[in-house]
Amino acid sequence: MCELLAMSANTPTDLCFSFTGLRRRGGEAGPHGDGWGIAFYEGRGVRVFHDPAASARSRIAEMIESHPIKSEVAVGHIRQANVGRVALENTHPFIRELWGRYWTFAHNGQVAGFAARPGTYRPVGETDSEHIFCDLLNRIRDELAPDVDDATLLATLVAAAGEYAQRGVFNLLLSNGDWLFTFCSTRMTAITRRAPFGPARLRDADVAVDFEAETTPSDVVSVITTEPLTSDERWDTYQPGEWRVWQQGEITARGTVPVPELAHPTGD
Repeated sequence: MCELLAMSANTPTDLCFSFTGLRRRGGEAGPHGDGWGIAFYEGRGVRVFHDPAASARSRIAEMIESHPIKSEVAVGHIRQANVGRVALENTHPFIRELWGRYWTFAHNGQVAGFAARPGTYRPVGETDSEHIFCDLLNRIRDELAPDVDDATLLATLVAAAGEYAQRGVFNLLLSNGDWLFTFCSTRMTAITRRAPFGPARLRDADVAVDFEAETTPSDVVSVITTEPLTSDERWDTYQPGEWRVWQQGEITARGTVPVPELAHPTGD
């Protein structure tokens, strides 16, 4: 299966520690060697890095691991290809503009045979994931106005996610740089770090950090992943069908929708 990584924080924060753990799973500590990508929001702008090479051996990933790019929202993905060949255009996260904002999408799972509805947004690559992203944006553009209120937009996102999950495994990260929408079909975990901060050690690399030395008492940083990245912290596991909205490191909305019982996620 692929693995997801996201961050929501109330202050610009780097993701070096968490990315170090995820990177090792991309072809070294895990089988996800078919490409990777990560997006860092900076206001309305977004820095995006993609590579079809395994993250554990990627020089670009090495640079990201050691270079502290600070962001309040980040979305990342390491790929184990199932639908679509190993190629740059098939690496997540996918990005499109809607209503003057960059929307970023990463998916873990497989929705076999999915094709996006006709509309403004069309996939460039071959993955079911990008087809779903384009379908979702076409749905939003067709059904909602640019000045739609948050509650109506959220209801549309939840309904769409529930429908996609009825057709296959659908674990989702979606952001427009202001909020982060997460949806769990089978597996997703999260941790929120706030004062008093303490140390943490990665599961897949001999790396530890003392967050107290790296933060201020007012910092709130939440990390969302497919599997926990650290061995000495308590991670919160989503339930199947659970969705959460994150802003400034905090959960601002959450709920559940019915999803079928499916096998563990595979593919993109």
